[in-house]
Amino acid sequence: MHAARHSLAAVGHRGLAFPLGLLALAALAALALSVAVGSVTVTPAELWEVALGGGDALSRTLVLELRVPRALSAFATGGLLALAGALMQVLLRNPLADPYVLGLSGGAAVGALAAMLAGLGGLVISGSAFAGALASTLLVFGLAHGTGSWTPARLLLTGVVVAAGWGAVVTLMLAVSPAERLPGMLYWLMGDLSYARTPGYALALLLGVCLLAFPLGRSLNVLARGALQAAALGVAVRPLEWAIYVAASLLTAMAVTTAGSIGFVGLVVPHMLRLVLGNDQRLILPACALAGGTLLMLADALARTLIAPEQLPVGVITALLGVPTFLYLLYRSR
Repeated sequence: MHAARHSLAAVGHRGLAFPLGLLALAALAALALSVAVGSVTVTPAELWEVALGGGDALSRTLVLELRVPRALSAFATGGLLALAGALMQVLLRNPLADPYVLGLSGGAAVGALAAMLAGLGGLVISGSAFAGALASTLLVFGLAHGTGSWTPARLLLTGVVVAAGWGAVVTLMLAVSPAERLPGMLYWLMGDLSYARTPGYALALLLGVCLLAFPLGRSLNVLARGALQAAALGVAVRPLEWAIYVAASLLTAMAVTTAGSIGFVGLVVPHMLRLVLGNDQRLILPACALAGGTLLMLADALARTLIAPEQLPVGVITALLGVPTFLYLLYRSR
């Protein structure tokens, strides 16, 4: 019996390794492409020289100080959003759930815009966005809980209402903002990686949540089938739901502080992967991290090259790609 279990576990791990290996190779290819393309093209030979520690000073500056940090920031942001979307879909047991539905991006936007209006910049804007996202998390969870226990439907409806409220506050702030600050604020609201230069914290959070979520994969698989069934099988439902919500909130807040408001990644990527890979959370969660990061790196490369040397907000590209993709997936899954 023990040998049979060991054999099944080995087969399961091999089944997980193959698709994750393919997604990792796709991520590396997307990273190389993102570093090479732009208003100034870096040839493969120049890229190889820089990777080996050589190359001219201009190529090293362009690759190591500008494009690699931006590409890694795009990967981290996309991975965070896709992983948060997958967790929210398990929590709400709804394949169309998305972290932005719960008002997290709205709270982050209000915090960041308030810092911009105050004339602050840099880390203060990121810190304000993070504080706004966490405040929105506590607000939604507190209102949904009320005097009793929250349900997925109640949490979703509360998030929609709070998100609408944040949208009204954002509109008011834009209306009273000085004209010279509007372009930067609008770019941030549409998702902008131009100033994303420190991907370390976002990458560390992405890796940490993936490592912590993997041992919980079986419990998440049971929870996705319903809270009553999970409780009957011995899963601590309420602590697990709290952990999912807090993790998804942190992931979304970090993504928003890194690159602003970027939509559809957390909605489309988990949905697409479930159609291809099934619904095993041990595979879906790391796959979402890799596929979401790859998607956003490619979208950012497209945003930098379409009208080069000018740049488009990456949120515009994800919306243009996400809307038809999601409609197609919705049509396929009828």
